Amino acid sequence: MEPRLSQPVPLGLKRSFGYGDRLGLATPGHLAAARKFNFASIFAQQSIREMERTQRTPQEVMTAAQTALAAGGYSEPWGADADHLKLPEHVDRTATVGFCFFTIDPSAHVANDADKMAGKDLEWNAKLLVSDGVFAEADWARHYLDRSFDVGGLSFTFTQEPLLRAAVKYARAIAHSDMMARHIAKVMGSRAYEIEVSVDETDSPTSPIEHLFFGLELKRRGVKVVSLAPRFVGEFEKGIDYKGDLKQFEEKLKEHVAIARHCGPYKISVHSGSDKFSAYPIVGRVCGDLLHVKTAGTSYLEALRVVARTQPGLFAEIIEFCRGRFDTDRKTYHISTTLKEIESLPAFKDGKQEAVYLDERPGRQLLHVTFGSVLTAGADNKGRKFRDSILELLQQRADLHDEFLDKHFTKHLSLLNQG
Repeated sequence: MEPRLSQPVPLGLKRSFGYGDRLGLATPGHLAAARKFNFASIFAQQSIREMERTQRTPQEVMTAAQTALAAGGYSEPWGADADHLKLPEHVDRTATVGFCFFTIDPSAHVANDADKMAGKDLEWNAKLLVSDGVFAEADWARHYLDRSFDVGGLSFTFTQEPLLRAAVKYARAIAHSDMMARHIAKVMGSRAYEIEVSVDETDSPTSPIEHLFFGLELKRRGVKVVSLAPRFVGEFEKGIDYKGDLKQFEEKLKEHVAIARHCGPYKISVHSGSDKFSAYPIVGRVCGDLLHVKTAGTSYLEALRVVARTQPGLFAEIIEFCRGRFDTDRKTYHISTTLKEIESLPAFKDGKQEAVYLDERPGRQLLHVTFGSVLTAGADNKGRKFRDSILELLQQRADLHDEFLDKHFTKHLSLLNQG
């Protein structure tokens, strides 16, 4: 008799952790780590972008998690995150198969150049918001201008320039989030769901007063969120540790958490959250229960570690293919690794360079950004697709795959707990 498949549910304000699974085989390893800690777990999590790059459907993502959880006898509540949704049709595709956590990504509507605008440019762009119907002119003075807000012992005042800058930078993104939230409500009907808004994939950090403007506007528009992902100071690059001043990061994070309590409460969501080991104790301590951490590509890299450890010849061929794809595939990611650094990496021979590719920045980011090409277009010297070879090997060595994932995420969660 087949085990009954459980359904995902909203997880509310309990601290939570999202496990991305690009191959559909990682949930057993995720579950092994998750069972050791008191985090609500999101086991089905994938963005539309990742689904397109891996040629997976929302149903396949959902079924992979459900099947593994049933096989593991898991009976606790768990979540399913339809990540980085930019269009209403993305909601339609994911809601129909049971996703109940919707991450709205309005980053295309963020004015990244607002930080550098001079006074007249700010005023002109602010007037465009009014003429375009994004922001009513009367709302400037009534809700914000020269008003002070006491936020957890901190005081924020919206004088003219900071207000204009926050509005020009984020008002269109807020309007898009409002539209998406209304569509989610319509699609979900009487079904329970929760919403996150993410502006982490932007060029400049979200200042605390900009976060306050964003949070207050969502609340004023009636958009209830369970979490919000700002763009933090420093760099949260894919697949590597935090880059930046940890003291400054902690100071700003405290302000973001205070604002989340004031405007929600809602959780602070840490995107590109994998492998940020130096920042985890700070994140855990400062955020407390108002925390969601989102990971994705790091699980794929642990799968490739199985390949490197057991079939070094196959891994070497994958490396060479990735070298040829790097300059194209890196364009949609915020990473610091350059093509020159990739060209300088040594050839992979007999497993001796495993750490170079799986533990150090250039190698990890090479493998991270090229995953879609590897899984859809890559093939070995005999013409067999890399995807088929990787999946077959992971099924044969499920024990090793689960061991690597368990160890890797136990490190993540234990460091968050240290805080």
